Amino acid sequence: MTESNLPWEGGCRCGGVRFKVSAPPLLTMACHCTGCQRMTASAFSLSAAIPSEGFSVTKGEPVIGGLHGASRHYFCPHCMSWMFTRPEGMDWFVNLRATMLDDPSWFSPFVETWTSEKLPWATTPAVHSYEALPPFEAYEGLVAEYRRQAGYPAA
Repeated sequence: MTESNLPWEGGCRCGGVRFKVSAPPLLTMACHCTGCQRMTASAFSLSAAIPSEGFSVTKGEPVIGGLHGASRHYFCPHCMSWMFTRPEGMDWFVNLRATMLDDPSWFSPFVETWTSEKLPWATTPAVHSYEALPPFEAYEGLVAEYRRQAGYPAA
C-alpha cells in the first residue's frame, strides 16, 4: 500500500468500531514486550505509527482497556479487540494495531522493540532491533529511513 491508495480503513473483529487512516505511517513495528504478548495472546504486537491528524474513528466508541496507565490502550467495547494506543506525551501519533486494517497485507515491521523479552523462537523481518526502545534521538533517522524504504516522499 502506498499514499496513492489512501485512505485505508479498518475496524475491530465484530465491526462495532471502525476507523480511517488518511496519512501514511511514520514507522512500522513489532513489539516483543511481555505486556504486548499478553494483550495479543501472541509472540508480539504489530503496529503502525500513524500521524494523529491522519487517524479518525468513524464508527463506535472505543474504550480504554489493558493497563490503565500512561499509555491509553483502546479496545472495542463489545468484542474487546485491541485496536490502537495513544502513548502519554506523544500526541502526534496513534499506534495502530496493523492487523485491524481491512487490508494489512502490505505491513512488514521495520523496527522490533523489547527483544530482551521476546520468545526464543519469535523472529520478524524487521530491519532494526532494539533490546528495549530505540533511543529518542534515533526516531528521526528511523522515520526518514522507513519512508525511503516504503517509497513515501520525504516528510
